[in-house]
Amino acid sequence: MIANSSVFDSTQIWLEFSAQQQNQAWEKSQSFSLPSSRWNAYLNQICLTTVLPWLQEEYAPKAKVWPNNAVLPSFWEIVNGTAIVLDDTRFILIPSEAIDRSELRVPQEWVDIPSWVADYYLAVQVNSDDRYVVIWGYATHEQLKKGSYDIRARTYSLAANDLISDLNVLWVSRQLAREQTTRAEVTSLDILPQAQAENLIQRLGNSAIIEPRLAIPFQLWGALLEHGGTRQQLYYQRMGLNEQQSIIDWLRSGVSGIAQEIGWKRIELQPGFAGARGVELTDDEAILSRQLQIAGQQYELQVFPLRNLEQPTWRFQLQNSATGGVIPGGFKLRLLTEDLQPFEGNEDVATTAQEILYIDVAVAPGEGLVWEIEPFPENYDR
Repeated sequence: MIANSSVFDSTQIWLEFSAQQQNQAWEKSQSFSLPSSRWNAYLNQICLTTVLPWLQEEYAPKAKVWPNNAVLPSFWEIVNGTAIVLDDTRFILIPSEAIDRSELRVPQEWVDIPSWVADYYLAVQVNSDDRYVVIWGYATHEQLKKGSYDIRARTYSLAANDLISDLNVLWVSRQLAREQTTRAEVTSLDILPQAQAENLIQRLGNSAIIEPRLAIPFQLWGALLEHGGTRQQLYYQRMGLNEQQSIIDWLRSGVSGIAQEIGWKRIELQPGFAGARGVELTDDEAILSRQLQIAGQQYELQVFPLRNLEQPTWRFQLQNSATGGVIPGGFKLRLLTEDLQPFEGNEDVATTAQEILYIDVAVAPGEGLVWEIEPFPENYDR
């Protein structure tokens, strides 16, 4: 009989999930575009809500979803797998309902998109009828790259006897990670011009295309997904959603649900408030704020419109959340165009410790921007 906690059958790990977990996963999965996407979301939700608590309890209390829970639907709509991070180590959970456990098969996206690459890939069998999962083996990225590649399905696979079945070995390996190579080199992907990205989103956003991941060359597909903004737009398009991502809309009508889940909030200010360095806000008297964890400290990114300027101008401002805290030398705040191109005055660098970093930028109607901070915040999704 399977216990409520982990049970070791040889070296494999068996974990139960409850009827309530199953029902919740099923309900959440119904909001996807196609039966195949709904089933994929169901398996991944079951896998995540069963395996992550076990990981946190047994090995890694600080383990968490990458990039964050709010954007998981934009992954599960199009690809199997869920990423979990612990410090600088990344794991990919690959669920399957297959009974025979003959191989681990991983979508190419998790192996060849540079920012998606993980250290370890865990094979997880989901038994929906008897409500349990089995973590029956794992492989490193380097092992997968040496495995079999299926050009039609765009997957990498390893036979069961090529996997490591004892997860204790994984934790020992992780402790020795500095001496062990887990990731193979992968080729970087070209940045898509904005017009091309928008055309691909319109084309692949048609939910009649059952497997959009196979409809275009991988170099284009991978580049489309690696940019978090275009990946989210593709998801919205396939779902027929009109998710507002405009800062102006957020200031006027409130921050959208998904943006709130990611961490954005609208802060009402008292009339007459002056921003840092004496710059006054517009009559909206509100700012957008997001808390960020960077190099072990809390920071706040603020976005607000500026007053009495000829063109609509916005300030992006980074500051330490602690009273009297500073931004260390070497930090960078950067803005890019939607297709990730730099422009004049798009970066502010802390040459020494200072109170804030900020960039003022005039934005044309309909124009979009992407923000970056170096070092990257935890769970940053471009």
